[in-house]
Amino acid sequence: MSTRRYKLIPAVLLAAIVMVSSTAVFAQSMKVQGMIKARNGAEMTLQTADQPQMKVLLTDATQVQQVQGMLKARHKEMGMAALIPGLAVQVQGSYNAQNQLVADKVSFKGSDLEQAQAIQAGMHETQVKTAQNQQELEKQNAELAAQNQALQQQQKEVDANKAAIAAAVARFGQLDDYYIMDEVTVYFANGQVKVDPKYNSQLTALSEKAKTITGYMIQVKGYASSTGSVALNQKLSEERANNVVNLLIQQGHIPLTNMLAPGAMGEARQVGNDNTAEGQAENRRVVVRVLQNKGIAGT
Repeated sequence: MSTRRYKLIPAVLLAAIVMVSSTAVFAQSMKVQGMIKARNGAEMTLQTADQPQMKVLLTDATQVQQVQGMLKARHKEMGMAALIPGLAVQVQGSYNAQNQLVADKVSFKGSDLEQAQAIQAGMHETQVKTAQNQQELEKQNAELAAQNQALQQQQKEVDANKAAIAAAVARFGQLDDYYIMDEVTVYFANGQVKVDPKYNSQLTALSEKAKTITGYMIQVKGYASSTGSVALNQKLSEERANNVVNLLIQQGHIPLTNMLAPGAMGEARQVGNDNTAEGQAENRRVVVRVLQNKGIAGT
């Protein structure tokens, strides 16, 4: 009996060692069920009942299978491309030395794969529509930015116009309905109506400046000194004004539509003392003004 007892001891110890080893291996192996939330190469993120962000490592040895049949007894080998977000899976594996779950096998149902693929298709369509909406929004923003830039440019032009008007008004003044934007005075010798050529450049410069002003009008008024008869002086003022108008039209290329009817003022509105030669010279004049309607100016 003693001899048999000693022979049984090694066998019992061996069985115990095998049981302990099997228990340790079982403890390291596990199965988890969850839904794939993300996939980045060999790393897969699962949402399980216990963990919202469970990391699973895939290897070249990982088997990917689709279970088939009523009893799920048949398996169809699948590629890892089938492991897409939204797919409900069962992962069987074990933890490595870094406490990471390494998948030996990943299985899923065909119906779950179809549902996940449908979700992915819907997400792709949504992403495409979102991208299109983003492009349209960017286009609208670009158009809005261009409109704002145009408005800013227009505002700069308005401000520049206001500044020009203010400068002109400060220099030349204004009438009831018009701003005086520029002015040239042409003087004549006693009894003369012909425009002295020395004024040609001034009148041409006035014409060019006028063309830069929105809605401009040209006003021409002729005057005479009180030397001589009233009738003669009226005629002289008229002919002087007409000659200046002709020069503005022919050499300055001012359209008739921008010319106000010339005024013959005769002896009215004397600016110099007609009792002196200097005063009489100041009164023999034609005043040319560039006008802008206050309504058009927008101020």
